[in-house]
Amino acid sequence: MNLEAQIVTVASLDSQERAQMFALMDCYYAGMTSDGFAADLNEKRWVILLREGGGQTICGFSTQMIMDFAIEGKPMHALFSGDTIVDRRCWGQTLLAQAWGRLALTLIDEYPSGTLYWFLISKGYKTYRFLPLYFREFYPRFDAPTPTWARAAVAALARRKFPHAFDPAAGVIRAEPGGCRLREGVAVITPARLRDPHVKFFAERNPGHSRGEELCCIAPLNRQNFTLAAARPLRTPGTGWSPTL
Repeated sequence: MNLEAQIVTVASLDSQERAQMFALMDCYYAGMTSDGFAADLNEKRWVILLREGGGQTICGFSTQMIMDFAIEGKPMHALFSGDTIVDRRCWGQTLLAQAWGRLALTLIDEYPSGTLYWFLISKGYKTYRFLPLYFREFYPRFDAPTPTWARAAVAALARRKFPHAFDPAAGVIRAEPGGCRLREGVAVITPARLRDPHVKFFAERNPGHSRGEELCCIAPLNRQNFTLAAARPLRTPGTGWSPTL
């Protein structure tokens, strides 16, 4: 399948594109409403679109925004990844990750060193699994305790974005009855999957994921924190950049 990815502003989306995006989310998530989807989309700044090459069909997307916060009075910033979905026909492609990498690298150059993070909330293990794949340091994780700075950053961001749903003790966004959740069969955690320690950790830390509860995660966003596995999808064409060994 010939695919292409592009980063556009949410304000530039037309009604047909918005309708396609909602239809794609509704296909894989139960409890979606058009009004709720529109409200969530409109607060974002960018959307990464995955299209079938040469056509208008959207087969994946990820919404993005910058959140400003502070820890002990020090200004911080986070790239927040919101609604993200890829049609089953396109599973396994890396174009969406490549486009996200271009956005991330641009922001890394724009913001002062040491002040930028990736704030990710995970309804499913597939989303959480991107953290150990692409980042050296991220939290929470099975093989290291969450440091104070990470707990403070997650709490500040989650309280701001989800003031009534964030459970600080569990580090999750609690789901409302009948709220948005993955449809049955989309991201099932099988016994075989649980042999992966990252998946096992996700299932234990977020036992309500099937109800739509989301694990709050954080990772420093800088070049040194990318893994070698991130080299291909995050390499920016023409720069020759790759993660530090």
